[in-house]
Amino acid sequence: MIELKEHITPNGEVLLYQGQPDLKLLDALALGEGDIWHSSLDQGFKNIFPEIIYQTVVFFWYAKDFDNLEKSVSWRINPNAFVIRKHVWETFGGFDLDYESIQPSALDFGFNALRYQGVIPLYVKGLFDETIEAINISIKDIYTFYIKNFRLSQSLYMLLRRGIWKFKELNSFRYAKNNFHYKNKSIVLKPRKLHAIQGTPKVSYIIPTMMRQEFTLNLLNDLENQTYKPFEVIVVDATPEESRDASLYNTNKYSFNVIFKWQTTKGSCRARNEAIDLCTGDYIVFGDDDIRIQPQFIENHLRFLQTYNAEACNGLDIRADHQQQDLSDLDKKLEAIGESRWKVGATQSFSNANSCVSSRVVSLLVGNDINYDGGYGEDSDFGLSITKLGVTVLHNPFSVNLHLKPPMGGIVFGGNKQE
Repeated sequence: MIELKEHITPNGEVLLYQGQPDLKLLDALALGEGDIWHSSLDQGFKNIFPEIIYQTVVFFWYAKDFDNLEKSVSWRINPNAFVIRKHVWETFGGFDLDYESIQPSALDFGFNALRYQGVIPLYVKGLFDETIEAINISIKDIYTFYIKNFRLSQSLYMLLRRGIWKFKELNSFRYAKNNFHYKNKSIVLKPRKLHAIQGTPKVSYIIPTMMRQEFTLNLLNDLENQTYKPFEVIVVDATPEESRDASLYNTNKYSFNVIFKWQTTKGSCRARNEAIDLCTGDYIVFGDDDIRIQPQFIENHLRFLQTYNAEACNGLDIRADHQQQDLSDLDKKLEAIGESRWKVGATQSFSNANSCVSSRVVSLLVGNDINYDGGYGEDSDFGLSITKLGVTVLHNPFSVNLHLKPPMGGIVFGGNKQE
């Protein structure tokens, strides 16, 4: 059993800790998005447990730790120097002590908390001193971690890669397989109660489109019905001149500022960048042209980011069964999802169909990478680029869209990406 010390912040948050953290810095961190804090990357834990590559490397943003950041998402917790919100520790019952060493127990806790359970573990430079820890993770503990957290086939793959002919490897695999099983990961940290919006932040909403004027008009109507309306909406439309109906776009129909720009360049990344150049708001919401959004959509993005004191989030994207579905269908789908919807945490993907980012952060990135025009992956690149700045991109289950996915138009035309 691990005995943790207790610290109460000026705003009444109860934190548990091991080691000697900078309590003044900790008080400030507790006001932000994090749930766990450590300085492990300066204590010998950076990229420890490289065996994670045998499970995933491409799709899990946090497989490798980020370089040269003061703060970043990292699940590699030093068990001798970390801080955690008390209710988070109690929700998950602390470390799994089935391991031979406490170090893999902490790694197990951090990994599951980040990947599956909606918890945000953060590396923070200077929270603890930089004393290097001696790290010893046995082969048995490596296979125990795999058996507990991944499919059996992934443990077998690791065994083959590390050497099935090696006695210690094979014996450790058999030991873990015979003594442990896949852990239940259904317990998820509940989201925080959202605060009311502070101030009057201005929101810019970006819609790139092509050959989907009717869908774009439906989205504009949803924006008109928002409980917190956008300050401005920028529509960049690449519909060819011979196929467009300019009369459908009427700026006088809306209570917010709206700019309709006919795109002369090619590509969805260029379209978003052209729109970004026209934005003057405090936040930018990125949306596809083929979505429907609930009236609280923008309000909940702002409330969410302010509650977590964060600058970027990715909303919940729900796929429609067909393109004629509407918000009543979205309500039914959310009801069917039930409680499993309510998970926050650091996002592990990013979607330009539904995301909200502070203008400060967007300006640092200088927009979308136009090298992705004509292909796919610009969403993930944009979200990962934000994360590499040291900005935590959160998953926001409160702002939901219904994604209609019609077969033609948008950034897809004639079966190909717009290029």
